[in-house]
Order: sequence, then C-alpha cells, then structure tokens
Amino acid sequence: MRLVTAILIYFSATALADTVLVSLEKDNALAIVDGQSLSLIQTIKIGRRPRDIKLSPDLAKIYVAASDDDAIQVLDARTYQVLGTLPSGKDPETFAIDPKGERLYASNEDDNQVTVIDLNSSQAIKTIPVGVEPEGIAVSPDGRWVVSTSETTNMVHWIDPVTLEVAHNTLVDPRPRAATFTPDGKQLWVTSEIGGTLTILDTASKETVKKLKFSIPGVNQTLVQPVGVLVDQNRRYGYVALGPANRVAVIDAQKLEVIDYLLTGKRVWQMAFTHDGKMLFTTNGASHDITAIDTQKLKPIKSIAVGHYPWGVAVKP
Repeated sequence: MRLVTAILIYFSATALADTVLVSLEKDNALAIVDGQSLSLIQTIKIGRRPRDIKLSPDLAKIYVAASDDDAIQVLDARTYQVLGTLPSGKDPETFAIDPKGERLYASNEDDNQVTVIDLNSSQAIKTIPVGVEPEGIAVSPDGRWVVSTSETTNMVHWIDPVTLEVAHNTLVDPRPRAATFTPDGKQLWVTSEIGGTLTILDTASKETVKKLKFSIPGVNQTLVQPVGVLVDQNRRYGYVALGPANRVAVIDAQKLEVIDYLLTGKRVWQMAFTHDGKMLFTTNGASHDITAIDTQKLKPIKSIAVGHYPWGVAVKP
C-alpha cells in the first residue's frame, strides 16, 4: 500500500512539473528537459539554426525562430509536431508576441527592420524600419508599446502597435541586446553588451531612471557582457545574464541595486522562469548546458547538458 501511494505521489508531482524547452543553435534541434528531475528527456529535430523560442499566450503553440530558414516555426506544444511556418523576414533571431496572441514581431538584423506577423492569418502585414542591427524586442504587458533595440544605432525604438510606426527613440549604451518590461509595465530594462550596463527606463516618459554597471571580483571587465534580462512577477528581483562572465546578476527590483552574482555555465545567454517563478533556467552556449537557479534561495542548483549551443529557453507548465 505504501509503495502504491508513493508511486501515485510521484506521478502526480511529475504531471505537475514544468517542461523546459531549449533551442539548440548548432544541432538544429529542440531539447526537452523535465523541470522536476532536471534531466534531458528527448531532443527533436526542427528548423535550421533555431534561436529565440516562446509559447503562445494560451500555451497551445511553440514558436521558434529558425534563422537560417528565414522563418518562424510553429509547433504543437503537446506533441511537438511542426504545424507550419510564418514569414518572418530574413534571418529572424529574436521576436515578441503581444499579450492577446494576435501579432508576432520579429527582428530582422540584416535588413534593419521589424517584421509584423498577423497570427490569425499567418501573414506578414508590415515591415517597420528601425535602427541598424535590431536585436532585442519586447511588448509591454498592456500591449501599448513594442520596443526594438538596435545594436549599432544604440537606441531603443518605441513602436506604436496601432500605427505600426516608430513613435519615439531613446539613446542607450553601446550594443543594446535585450529588453524586458517590468510586469506592471512601468519600466523597461535594457542591457548593453559592450557598455556593460543595464539601463532602466520609465515607460511613460521614455527617460532613464537609473543605469547599473556590473563588476565581478576576479573577472576581467571585458568579459562582463550583459545580454538576457528578466524581472519576476512580483518585481522583487531582476536578473541579467552576463555572457562570457558566466554569471547572472541579481538586482533588487525596488531599490535598483545589484545584490549578487550567481555562477552558471559558460557564456550565459537567455533565461526563463518556471510558471510559479520559483526557478530560473539559463542557457549556456559555450558549455552546452542549462543552469537551474532557485530564485527563493538565489542559488544555482544544477547544470544539465542539453546539446550544442543552447540559445533560447521557454518553460511550459
């Protein structure tokens, strides 16, 4: 009886575990990791050079930027079968989906534009000229703004989703990479890889609230290259992936101060929370693994080998 009870408890917990989805840039594959056992379950072949990966708001579909196929692949989130592709423009790397799941905005770095895709018709409806080498892209929680960061122009471009035109530009530090809105939508956090900084902007005024510089004892400053950035749902902590510094910076999201640096694998790049926010997963391209971080204890738990050059990560409840 005890054995039966233990088995039932195990399978019940497993059924509730999150699934971690990781794009493998060099393997042309999707790695699937069990969020409870922290082990690789399987690897599935997908499009060429997959990078950014996100779930639809209703969690029914997985979108993957297949950069060398010049497309966004659409997968069934339950079966992982490829359902089709979206016309993303040339060499899509990063993209964002609006809160209603109606539009997808893809960065086209080589063409200095953002491609807007209607997800109901699966058609590209407009291309928006932005700065040179657009990279990061994000949509505000209320859907009011789409932002695009341009690496060479060193700007954040504020796009009005109604007119689909750039309404405002904000200058930031050299080579802005990623951008994320705080869950309340009041701030936009932008990383600058060459500048080695995080710029925090007020969404209403588009002005800088604060700029943070990262410095890790014993690590050469040239290796501190901020890339991925996230803020938790309670706006308690923010997290910045620091690339070849092999650390994630932890920021007090109220005081806007760096409070810790957490060790990860090599060349930490992108991040994703579990649905309850209790764990954070990072992709570590050069060590070919992902790192699980306990966000309650602010402590790395385990690194899991997943395949060659993990780039993007998303978590499915």
